[in-house]
Amino acid sequence: MQLLILGLNHRTAPIDVRERVSFSREELRSGLMSLGEYDGLSGLVVLSTCNRTELYASVDDHECGAQALRQFLNDLAQGGDDLDEYLYTYVDDEAIRHLFRVASSLDSLVLGEGQILSQVKEAYAIAREAGATSTVLNLLFHRAIATGKRVRTETRIAYRSVSVSYAAVELAAASLGGLGGCSGLIFGAGKMAELTAEHLRSHGIETIFVANRHIERAERLAERIGGEAIPFDRALDYMTCVDVVVTSTGAPHYVIKAWEARRVMARRQGRKLFLIDIAVPRDVDPEVAGIKGIELYNIDALEAVVDEHLSERQAEAVKAEKIVNEEVASLLERFKYLSFQPLMALLSGRCERIRERELKRVSAKLPDLSEEERRQVEHMSRMIVRKILRTPMMKIRASAGTKDEAFYIEAMRALFKLDAIGETGTSEQRHNHYRYAGK
Repeated sequence: MQLLILGLNHRTAPIDVRERVSFSREELRSGLMSLGEYDGLSGLVVLSTCNRTELYASVDDHECGAQALRQFLNDLAQGGDDLDEYLYTYVDDEAIRHLFRVASSLDSLVLGEGQILSQVKEAYAIAREAGATSTVLNLLFHRAIATGKRVRTETRIAYRSVSVSYAAVELAAASLGGLGGCSGLIFGAGKMAELTAEHLRSHGIETIFVANRHIERAERLAERIGGEAIPFDRALDYMTCVDVVVTSTGAPHYVIKAWEARRVMARRQGRKLFLIDIAVPRDVDPEVAGIKGIELYNIDALEAVVDEHLSERQAEAVKAEKIVNEEVASLLERFKYLSFQPLMALLSGRCERIRERELKRVSAKLPDLSEEERRQVEHMSRMIVRKILRTPMMKIRASAGTKDEAFYIEAMRALFKLDAIGETGTSEQRHNHYRYAGK
């Protein structure tokens, strides 16, 4: 079994490229359910956030798998043949390491940010629901999530972490000379919108309006933050009187268009408007940046925000990297034995059937045994089988991942008649069968 990652992120692709491959939960589920149409992919998880889109696959062959992943990405994006210059790949050990670093927020735009771990969990859950994971991917993501939790528990990498929403508010405060006495408008009512609202409050902003297409969600958020929910179709009217606008919706199109922004500014009588778009795909038409009186920033611009506590978290990142290294080594050790599990299951099952058959025979010849005596005989038979199998099991485990692995698989198959694919299969086919049967 081989692992392969194909992806792009905030380091390799600008936001106008990333938003083309930003997918909703429904789009991911639909795409993953068609996984069987792509040769060479035995399992797939897609992680799609505002800063990255990455495809994690278990494949039979790296080269064929890479082609299949590119085709899958192109199909999901409905056209992406020009993405190659932005894409990167990781294979096997490095694929494991990359995912563990992602889950530990070591590869994030903001070092130590807390959202990525929940995003990794969600990506895995979507793939599981779609029936798109394999044994290898299940092990990989379970361990990645555990690694992310361990890093956050055993280090202070998240201490004073600057989230994207916090950086957005810091940017607004710096531009406006503080937010005391200011008012704000938030488009969206999700987690990012809520975090932004909390940061606005902590920076002294007095009035916060919340606009969302589903007014009930806007009302719930407004109640939690002490703000005011407004109808989505009236949000542009409120833009004429607020100081800061933050957009964080999941809309597939622009929520604020250039002509709408011009109309708003004509009514503001020269008052400056600070606008931050932290959505991917973007909520604000990029042309808005050229309108006089508007300062527009998107999520890529937040990378330039000064982080006075970054050095502290970088020191903790060194500890986190050690944890990642430990967890990678541990999982690689686990994967070494994965190839033998189907073979061991066949051997154990064969021995168990023999034990049960012989126990049944002896029980028929000893009808006067008490219940306790029967339990003792059964226990003895189990221990005999276990002790007989102990040495060959240890030997076969020791050969995992070595040049002798194929030899021992073939030897065990022949000695114990474990040919599960028939005498017509070649030695290599039988070896691959046992190695990948756990998929």
